[in-house]
Amino acid sequence: MAKYLEMVRVRFLMMLAYRSDYYTGILIYSINIGAYYFLWEAIYGAKQHIQGLSVVQMTTYVAIAWMARAFYFNNIDREMALEIMEGKVAVELIRPYSYLGMKTMQALGEGIFRLFLFSIPGFIIVSLIFPVKLTWNPAVWGLFGIATLLSFFINTELNILTGITTFFLFNNSGLIRAKRVVIDLFSGLLLPISFFPGWAQNLMKYLPFQGISYIPSMIFTNGFSHQQALIGIWQQFIWVVVLLVPITLLWTLAKKQLVIQGG
Repeated sequence: MAKYLEMVRVRFLMMLAYRSDYYTGILIYSINIGAYYFLWEAIYGAKQHIQGLSVVQMTTYVAIAWMARAFYFNNIDREMALEIMEGKVAVELIRPYSYLGMKTMQALGEGIFRLFLFSIPGFIIVSLIFPVKLTWNPAVWGLFGIATLLSFFINTELNILTGITTFFLFNNSGLIRAKRVVIDLFSGLLLPISFFPGWAQNLMKYLPFQGISYIPSMIFTNGFSHQQALIGIWQQFIWVVVLLVPITLLWTLAKKQLVIQGG
């Protein structure tokens, strides 16, 4: 376990060397949140609530959803694809650790860096500019923390699945871009799931995407009751376990037909 914790530390230090990029990122995310705030303010108009959310709750939802994205977002699918195409994965496979475990720990190190140097400072800045409603209920913060951690694992597992497909597709850059669009749309980042048509909401109950952004954001904004929050976290945990099945199967098949394109 010590070597995996070391991978977390090393990735954190690597990200620290390029921290200026994240200061710029805070500005970009703040602009995005501001654009969504004025958009939703216009949509609400004189209405007090839409789909059970007030305009203040919606502003908070948008702010926390984008800042949480900075934590769970990572590029390990692109990293895996590049290593497979360049042949570097062959060296990684003979090293005394799990390749997929190593990638997960690297993503966690990146996420921790983003949390402390991006998400928290960015959320403080945004809350000073826009009418964001913070909760001081420790139970809500605890549930939100658990949900956000689980969202990281769900997103990372989907990235790993996408990265593994490089073994079969050889070039999956299009799939990676499509996956990101799907996640941003169906995770509730761009639009809360409760705003989708009824048939779409029913369909997304059977998909893992809402566990990435919608569930943590609704917990933080008190859009969920305590019981709904617990059910949402349970659903996230189930998806974390379920996604291990296709990852294990694909990884086993991938190693049997490894073809190196370079290196």
